[in-house]
Amino acid sequence: MTDLDRLAAEKYVLLTTFRKDGRAVPTPVWAVQDGDTLAVWTVADSGKVKRIRRSGAVTVAPCDVRGRPHGPETPGRASLCDPADTRRVRQLLKRKYQLLGRLTLLGSRLRRGENGTVGIRITLAE
Repeated sequence: MTDLDRLAAEKYVLLTTFRKDGRAVPTPVWAVQDGDTLAVWTVADSGKVKRIRRSGAVTVAPCDVRGRPHGPETPGRASLCDPADTRRVRQLLKRKYQLLGRLTLLGSRLRRGENGTVGIRITLAE
């Protein structure tokens, strides 16, 4: 099983982005496999989006809902999705997380609008 398969099978992954001074900022997020990348979804003006826009360096590890890792971390490179790819990520999340995913995404769309969230694509290091 590859790192991508292992991480995509998890309910939550710990996405760690890095501040300018190098400090790690870990966040538990939902994740889904999209081709040969791992995709996650988040609020468009969140700190992690700003940090990814600046550098793109991330690590990803399996974790529980509270962000406690329970497996090795894997380095990767993150990039932000355009609106069409963000819609695709939302559809993949709805399929994986079923009713909870649909309700969460609907609530987010009602609160923030269609452009209030963004997909993030993570290419894992080999």
